[in-house]
Amino acid sequence: MAQPPPTRPRASTGWRPVLWTLPPLLVVVLIAVYPIVRVLTESTVTPHGRGAGTWSQVLGSRAFRDALWRTVSIALCSTAGCLVLGTFLAVVLAFVPFPGAGVVGRLVDTVLTLPSFLVTLAFTFLYGTAGAVNALITQLTGNRSPALNFLSTPTGVILAEITYFTPFVVRPLLAAFAQLPREQLDVAASLGASPWRVLRQVVLPEAWPALAAGGSLVLLLTLNEFGIVLFTGAKGVITLPALIYTRGIVTFDLPGAAVLASVQVLLSLALYVGYRLIFARFTGIRKEG
Repeated sequence: MAQPPPTRPRASTGWRPVLWTLPPLLVVVLIAVYPIVRVLTESTVTPHGRGAGTWSQVLGSRAFRDALWRTVSIALCSTAGCLVLGTFLAVVLAFVPFPGAGVVGRLVDTVLTLPSFLVTLAFTFLYGTAGAVNALITQLTGNRSPALNFLSTPTGVILAEITYFTPFVVRPLLAAFAQLPREQLDVAASLGASPWRVLRQVVLPEAWPALAAGGSLVLLLTLNEFGIVLFTGAKGVITLPALIYTRGIVTFDLPGAAVLASVQVLLSLALYVGYRLIFARFTGIRKEG
């Protein structure tokens, strides 16, 4: 007698999986989707109803163009500085043994836990017009006018951001260097390769994904940074976050602030998508290799 074919278990059609999915879905909608939709809706409000008048007025203004250029330029310069300084520090901490390396590594971790305005306050105490460095220069030279007066300029903002965000590059690189086989470095050195060649041809190719991840994160953070700009007192340095604050809090122009916030969100999303594409490309290249 022929055996009946085995029956496949039917897929669960109960409501339990749906019930388990609803709570996290509602949390995402409340804390992420709803605020963005609310901002987009507010950006369409005009004195005479709803329309695109607010967008055209805000995006066509010189203040928006200047703030956009200032935001992007500061973010790019800060990210480049973080990549250079972070790579140097990570290489030194990982491959150059020296007394106190562990303490320096822990100090780098400590910076990650501090709010950004504390770095700005430290810069003010050190390099402000009445700071310690200017006071020392005055005592040495007798010149009463401050020798350093860059803190309230774009240069001061960039230096403060480099100081604060460099650890976000150092940590991924240290993790990548820790995975690098020491035998590979020893073989390259035994074949007569110079330290610079080992760094360029062996170490850095393995660190590109970590470098791209850290650089993308820093670019995203500096693009949205507000505390450092505010606490430096750089009145002439108006970035998009600072302009949003001025429109929404100072002048109570909520539709205009919503338009600027929408542009800020779009910039952040575009940067995130670009980061994912670059990371996927690096991952694919490494798998093929």
